[in-house]
Amino acid sequence: MDLRILLILLLAVEIFCVVANANLVFPVQRRQASLTGIKAHDSSRRGRILSAVDFNLGGNGLPTVTGLYFTKIGLGSPSKDYYVQVDTGSDILWVNCVECTRCPRKSDIGIGLTLYDPKRSKTSEFVSCEHNFCSSTYEGRILGCKAENPCPYSISYGDGSATTGYYVQDYLTFNRVNGNLHTATQNSSIIFGCGAAQSGTLASSSEEALDGIIGFGQANSSVLSQLAASGKVKKIFSHCLDTNVGGGIFSIGEVVEPKVKTTPLVPNMAHYNVILKNIEVDGDILQLPSDTFDSENGKGTVIDSGTTLAYLPRIVYDQLMSKVLAKQPRLKVYLVEEQYSCFQYTGNVDSGFPIVKLHFEDSLSLTVYPHDYLFNYKGDSYWCIGWQKSASETKNGKDMTLLGDFVLSNKLVVYDLENMTIGWTDYNCSSSIKVKDEKTGIVHTVGAHKISSSSTYIVGRILTFFLLISAMLNSVIN
Repeated sequence: MDLRILLILLLAVEIFCVVANANLVFPVQRRQASLTGIKAHDSSRRGRILSAVDFNLGGNGLPTVTGLYFTKIGLGSPSKDYYVQVDTGSDILWVNCVECTRCPRKSDIGIGLTLYDPKRSKTSEFVSCEHNFCSSTYEGRILGCKAENPCPYSISYGDGSATTGYYVQDYLTFNRVNGNLHTATQNSSIIFGCGAAQSGTLASSSEEALDGIIGFGQANSSVLSQLAASGKVKKIFSHCLDTNVGGGIFSIGEVVEPKVKTTPLVPNMAHYNVILKNIEVDGDILQLPSDTFDSENGKGTVIDSGTTLAYLPRIVYDQLMSKVLAKQPRLKVYLVEEQYSCFQYTGNVDSGFPIVKLHFEDSLSLTVYPHDYLFNYKGDSYWCIGWQKSASETKNGKDMTLLGDFVLSNKLVVYDLENMTIGWTDYNCSSSIKVKDEKTGIVHTVGAHKISSSSTYIVGRILTFFLLISAMLNSVIN
């Protein structure tokens, strides 16, 4: 057995991850998925979220008819391309490494997989367990640590998959916004995981196989936190997911335009928890017990762009569905694949079904239109309902409210981790936003992008990450 792997097994400690982001410019592709696959992905996602009190959160699932987002990044010198899953539900960036056991060697997504080799990069550096980054990540010195031992990582996800490896330091290549709708290639030295062993879905060569995961969590180990710790960026990011023409915007930095109202994030939570006060359907407030949306004891409401649909406690789901269908009493509703409530309807759904409004702390509302919560199935006249009943429970048996992409799409969502708030506004995600350069005060326009025609591996629509950094980033970690 490789000495590094042996040391990893001896030193492995579970890491608890949270959601966040960093200022990076990466083209992001959405993989197509079947209708059955949507719920399967979300079931896995919910398992990871609901186990997050004890385990790290993974990421998968995105808008209806798609499975996950992945992006291409550059690592090392000379830079090599790696396709990694975009996950707002975990912290670290990790990729499969050359000595990895049970790592996928091929993918059905249509991309070529690459194993990272620290020895073939001129700028790769060993990260010892005595490194300050390691001590900070583990909140102290690892038992039995010696200078020659690597800093290990081990993440266990709620769906049973896991990744184990060690940290390395190397250049991450990205695109920096340096003008209106203009970027330039740049790199920064960051610490990330070098995957030595995978298990579960992470080890399989399947349609979901990628080179790794890039997490945008709040923990110190995230790319965003590393850049923010160096004073290069603020911990503010935003996304706008376009379901009309595909793609969208993913930006890091203070959004100057459009303005958004915000609601507080619940402190000391493992995810983006917010305080949901009540739900309104067609002007009527649902009559629910006062503690339905409490954030105590593992309950609460989570905003998660990595989940496709929206999952409500049973008592909430039953009332909401009754009111949603009340305007069409003659509608014949049937189950598709034993899980989706579907029907045939030839009229305008926005005229035939009610608007749903979710009201949050500090008077922020999230308006979900019928065209948001209904999605096509086998033709324009067949529709399925995206509201779902919580199939899983939290650790103490309480239902969690999980709001996924279909309620977040076609909205600019801003995560301000500096002030611990989140906010949103309805927006045309195929247009552009204005983001301020914190150092110069210059405001840059960041627009929606699609995959370049020069990419031979990826087809379809994309989301692009933008890095708004005013100065050259030569080294984040000393």
